Amino acid sequence: MEHVIAAATALTMLAGAFFALSAAIGVVRLPDLYSRMHAASKAGSVGSGLLLLAAGLYSGELAIFARAAAGVVFLLLTAPVAAHLLAKAAHETGHKLWELSVRDDMEGR
Repeated sequence: MEHVIAAATALTMLAGAFFALSAAIGVVRLPDLYSRMHAASKAGSVGSGLLLLAAGLYSGELAIFARAAAGVVFLLLTAPVAAHLLAKAAHETGHKLWELSVRDDMEGR
């Protein structure tokens, strides 16, 4: 059973590291604020959540795993909402979209 938990922890850590890396690359490479914020909030939340779950699995204690799971739920509930509010504030202050963006759904509001 110990090997199964170790393998699950390793896979969860690798998946979390992949999502965190893709979020970091997205923040550096994407062209505008809105795309960067999307990469940071979506992939960053999933990556951080998986790494937090890996830490909870590695501990081997139910109480610590429950705290880690609660942290993941909190992270997945708050990070996208915060990114949405930041993007809305950026749009209201006049931050422009990338010139190759197809449409602006918030235009005129």
